[in-house]
Amino acid sequence: MKALLIGMFVLFLIYGCRPAQTFDVLIKNGQIVDGSGNAAFTGDVGIVADSIAAIGDLTGAHGAIEIDASGLVVAPGFINMLSWAVDALIEDGKSQSDIKQGVTLEVFGEGSSMGPLNEEMKKDKKDSQGDIKYPINWTTLGEYLEALVKKGVSTNVASFVGATTLRVHTVGYENRAPSEEELEQMKALVRQAMEEGAMGVGSSLIYAPAFYSRTEELIALCQVAAEYDGMYISHLRSEGNQLLESLDELIRIADEANIRAEVYHLKMAGKNNWDKLDAVVSKIDSARKAGLTITTNMYTYTAGATGLDASMPPWVQEGGYDKWAERLTDPKIRDKLKIEMVTPTNEWESLMMGVASYDDMLLIGFKNDSLKYLTGKSLAEVAAMRNTSPIETAMDLVVQDGSRVGTVYFMMSEENVKKKIALPYMSFGSDAASYAPEGVFLKSRSHPRAFGNFARLLGKYVRDEKIISLEEAVYKLTTLPATNLKIKKRGALKEGYFADLAIFDPNKIQDHATYDKPMQYATGMVHVLVNGIPVLKEGEHTGALPGQVIRGPGYKSTD
Repeated sequence: MKALLIGMFVLFLIYGCRPAQTFDVLIKNGQIVDGSGNAAFTGDVGIVADSIAAIGDLTGAHGAIEIDASGLVVAPGFINMLSWAVDALIEDGKSQSDIKQGVTLEVFGEGSSMGPLNEEMKKDKKDSQGDIKYPINWTTLGEYLEALVKKGVSTNVASFVGATTLRVHTVGYENRAPSEEELEQMKALVRQAMEEGAMGVGSSLIYAPAFYSRTEELIALCQVAAEYDGMYISHLRSEGNQLLESLDELIRIADEANIRAEVYHLKMAGKNNWDKLDAVVSKIDSARKAGLTITTNMYTYTAGATGLDASMPPWVQEGGYDKWAERLTDPKIRDKLKIEMVTPTNEWESLMMGVASYDDMLLIGFKNDSLKYLTGKSLAEVAAMRNTSPIETAMDLVVQDGSRVGTVYFMMSEENVKKKIALPYMSFGSDAASYAPEGVFLKSRSHPRAFGNFARLLGKYVRDEKIISLEEAVYKLTTLPATNLKIKKRGALKEGYFADLAIFDPNKIQDHATYDKPMQYATGMVHVLVNGIPVLKEGEHTGALPGQVIRGPGYKSTD
């Protein structure tokens, strides 16, 4: 008996006198979906400073900030694999349309990137600025990301270096291969970007001047990125008639450069290409079985958004916007374009040929204030208003607006969207900026994916249609892309990982943005933390700007 009492006394000294655990943030009673794909479990998460300190049953613990997550899912913050918030975050660092969907990392760099820039590129970029205007006080990609974080952003930020940017920096807008000297300069720029923390090389081969890049040029650039364990990520040369051949090109680049590769916004554009999904999957599966790392991302809509340049052949765009606009005023060239823009071809990708009618092309982005009244109208409507053909209208608008004119194209199938969501290597990207329905952002119209892409996945496709499970969806939004990018200590709920968290009501998460009214926030995201700091509280932005630069595996600190 005496021994028992002594033992109990010793246990009391060890455990009974231990002070309760204290955290900066304590999240209690949540359904933890940790990003691994494993089943959810009920538990608590304790955060100290910017990191997760404990996960599990933390009964008796206290937090300077306590969040009751009863009935809510606690997940890692989501990764937007294709963000165009490069300008929007300069204007407004709060990144509200993405934060309200649980996004904690914006990844830039589809073909073009905010560095490296030379003086001529800086001037061109300044001249082409639309509603959002800002000084360009950086040169390299790393300097841009650091300037963004210094100014203040709510999300973390990362970027690929754009192959188009490298080409413009060195070759300009000419339709030719780089000289040996120029190619070496481009490779040196890749090396610099990778050491500054770029995730790899990104391309967008449908557009001029990227269209002019040969496969061998891309292989050479990717070989440098591979030295730093980077990734190649690409908007394929064709997503329509030449989709399979373009996928072959990406696979060849991955093989010959010995680099991981990902397809941006995988799609089968145009009704006559909708049946190619099985062949695409077969090619990717074969490449993966052969030892290549090939992955994909997508947005959850049947319409894409780009510009009217995607309806015109690359030859007319050679030399940049000024030369393009000048050619569009030449009667002989216009006559030629009237034929080429409506003639099916495998020589270049025409998104205009992928829509069923000109009613399926919505004009959403004008630079010229005098044309903004046309925002939201279809190309067919504007042509009727002007009593001209849709082809002539498209050419006229590019000249009159001083831009490529932002355009939504309806060209994909809902059935394919559902099938793609279920692919095991599929992650997600909005292919849009992050906005707020206020201020300068109201001068243009967005694609609804800017406000609803991630909530639409969790609401429509997971909860309502049960295409995949909640656990699998969270994995594809977090751990999968973090693993593909080789980002350390993010993308999962684990002790020692950075505290980027999305806390939402699985029964209420919902997108509300439509093509008619796209600037409507998603609902159901209750709390979001970035680097341990609450950025969204009870569905409302706190104003906090704790985002940091996330760097790739090749990063070399200069400290």
